[in-house]
Order: sequence, then C-alpha cells, then structure tokens
Amino acid sequence: MKPYYQDDAVTIYHGDCREIVPGLGRFGLLLTDPPYGIGAHAMTLGNGRRKLDRGDGDWDAAAPARWVLDMCREHTESAILWGGNYFEGLPPARGWLVWDKGTGENDFADAELAWTNLDTVVKKFFRSWVGANARDRDAARQHPTQKPLALMNWCIGLAGDAQTILDPFAGSCTTARAAKDLGRKCVCIEREERYCEIGARRMQQECLQLTDRTPEPATAEQGGLEI
Repeated sequence: MKPYYQDDAVTIYHGDCREIVPGLGRFGLLLTDPPYGIGAHAMTLGNGRRKLDRGDGDWDAAAPARWVLDMCREHTESAILWGGNYFEGLPPARGWLVWDKGTGENDFADAELAWTNLDTVVKKFFRSWVGANARDRDAARQHPTQKPLALMNWCIGLAGDAQTILDPFAGSCTTARAAKDLGRKCVCIEREERYCEIGARRMQQECLQLTDRTPEPATAEQGGLEI
C-alpha cells in the first residue's frame, strides 16, 4: 500500500489498521490511543455544547475489537495502550501509566490510564492539558482526543531502546511527532484523511529539540512520579 506521507523517520498510511498491520513487520513499541467506546463524541457540557468536538460524527461509538488490539500487540515487543481500562481481554499488568491532566474543578476526568506490558511499577505523569494551561509547543488541539507531545515523549522513554514504533490509531500523529523528535522511526495508520494531512504537516515542522535526543526519566518536578 502506498503511504500517504513518508520521510526518513515517519510513514503515515491512510486506511484501516485491520487491513494494513498484517502486512507490516515487527516493531519495538506499540504506542497508541484508540477510541475508548465511551461516546465522547456525544458528551455535552451544561450548556448543551459538545465537550470534545464540533460535529465529527460517531468516532467514539465503539472501542476496537479485542482481536484488533491483539493483532497489533503481536507485531510489537512492548506495548502502551492509552484507555486500557476500557478494553476487555488485556492481560493483567503491573506497569500501568497514569496521566494526571490537572483538570481542576470541572466534570472532565482527572486522569487517564494506559495499559502496558512493561516490566515496571505504576508510573504517573503530570501535564495540564486544559486551555491556556496546556504547555506543549504544539498545544493547539487538532484532534478531539489529542494527547500532549510531552506525554508521548515520556512514554517512549519508558520503553527503553525501542527504535521502531507503531501507532495504528494515529489521529493527528502526536506519537509520530514525538518519535521523530527523539530520533526514532514510526509507522502511523489513520482512517480519516483530514488527520493524515494534519499529521503530514506536523512531520514537516522543524524539530526544535536541540539537546541529546535520548529521553531521560522524568523526576517529580518534571512530571514523573513512581507509585
């Protein structure tokens, strides 16, 4: 299948991961944020406005089938699945990740959870992601459930020396942007063409990271805590 976008570090496919992943090789890390199937596309605020999008359809009507996630995991050595608490059939794990979103006093979730097969204790990352408090250089929301770039950088650092990364539910390709900035290679798959285009534009941005590309473990002050 011809890539939608490709450079020396990142390949983006526009299509269905169920059809594309079986034709790919193995990767060092599966790092992805699939739909949770909680109907986030239809959630509303007190004023009746939608919380997360402006009419993007039913993108969060259902979570991926168990066999789809199993297939993706079979192509990787390590795995980090955001929203893992919503997916049935994942093996027991001790290395859960917690993203403390610094939400404040509102009805949004205070944190999100990621299932992993990493041999580590539960770890916590703090990064505010609410309006003006979002601190990433590309903090402007380009996808309804976009994750902070710093969060994906942290995840890649936890996975050790994984040089190749797979994100089969890529959205606006934050995983790929983090991988590219850290000198890793990434393959992304996204079924909505508009997000493939957003991802392609993000890959063409100049990397602003001027220091050593190897991510260091986060300290409590930097956003990482062990539990």
